[in-house]
Amino acid sequence: MVKDLKAEARRKARVRRSLKKVASTGRPRLSVFRSSKHIYAQIIDDVQGHTLAAASSNEKDLRGKTGADTAAAAEVGKLIAERASKAGVKDVVFDRGAYIYHGRVKALAEGAREGGLNF
Repeated sequence: MVKDLKAEARRKARVRRSLKKVASTGRPRLSVFRSSKHIYAQIIDDVQGHTLAAASSNEKDLRGKTGADTAAAAEVGKLIAERASKAGVKDVVFDRGAYIYHGRVKALAEGAREGGLNF
């Protein structure tokens, strides 16, 4: 168990290290957290250390569905794109964390692209 946590932390650090190189131009980061029941996304400005927009499958609008499927993840992606456009953000860097780009994480990314985010 401890060995798995170390591996996850290494994967997460590796992704973030490569993102810092890309995001040095000042583009905010679209960070994804995936739990067993829900999925969360937030757009973070690393220069100032502020969250610009956030969305999750645990919100009132999306509570009727389960948050553990790709349909809910796609809805969260569209919602985060809508909130980002209200905050004046169009270009982001996608931070998948330690998760592979597959399933719910991929559905969230595609939903955000459909909503108008560029990454």
